[in-house]
Amino acid sequence: MVLHRSLSNITIVIVEDHSDTLFFLTQFLNREGAKVIPTDNAFDGLQAIKTHHPNIVLSDINLPKRDGFELLRDIRALGPRKVGSLHVIAMTALTSTIYLDHMLGAGFEACLNKPFNPNELIEAIQSVLEN
Repeated sequence: MVLHRSLSNITIVIVEDHSDTLFFLTQFLNREGAKVIPTDNAFDGLQAIKTHHPNIVLSDINLPKRDGFELLRDIRALGPRKVGSLHVIAMTALTSTIYLDHMLGAGFEACLNKPFNPNELIEAIQSVLEN
């Protein structure tokens, strides 16, 4: 088991269209102390970001209508005055190195390959918060 700090002062918006994954992530991060705002599409995710001013966004890449790349562009278009130092972590089942390089090149700060375990999630969150 990895020792980690509490997420009690962290607000996280999750954008995930698979209801079981969204439920698991929400429950787990709530238990870790984070304030979690679950959304199931990019439009609602962007609205949640504007409303709740999170520290982190966990975004699936393969979303209906607007994918994770489009969501990331929408977030960055809001500008630093509106989103501050918002950290965005990609979640994807597409695991090729070329695709990972594309995600990081697009501006995602980290990428979690599905399925990932709770320790990997906490490590990714801590990593982006420390940088």
